[in-house]
Amino acid sequence: MAEGLAKSMGWQAFSAGVEPTPVNPNAIAVMKEIGIDISKSESNHVDEYINDIFDVIVTVCDHANETCPVFPNSVGKKIHHNFQDPYHAVGSSEEIINIYRKVRDQIQTWLLGFTREESLSTGKMV
Repeated sequence: MAEGLAKSMGWQAFSAGVEPTPVNPNAIAVMKEIGIDISKSESNHVDEYINDIFDVIVTVCDHANETCPVFPNSVGKKIHHNFQDPYHAVGSSEEIINIYRKVRDQIQTWLLGFTREESLSTGKMV
């Protein structure tokens, strides 16, 4: 969701993880609600980007922050903000989809504030 939101704001963004998984159908559904199609998105293994240069490296969960490798060629900074991982949500289908919506909205609000603060609308992030 973070990658899709960042791209919708004009960033060049990549989704990567230390344990990448297919995009969750609930994430696809809640992003579609706000007009962003992430159905063809994928999360690659972070090692695929290890030699790339990034202006900003953003981690959005504590596990990623703790296990994210150092990007030796990056000239920017690493920023962390922990969001609840909606994949681990429990409850009824409606309760789970509402958690996805809540996290989507939190990420969007944070990215909008971050973009204004940092003025990085042309930056690359992973």
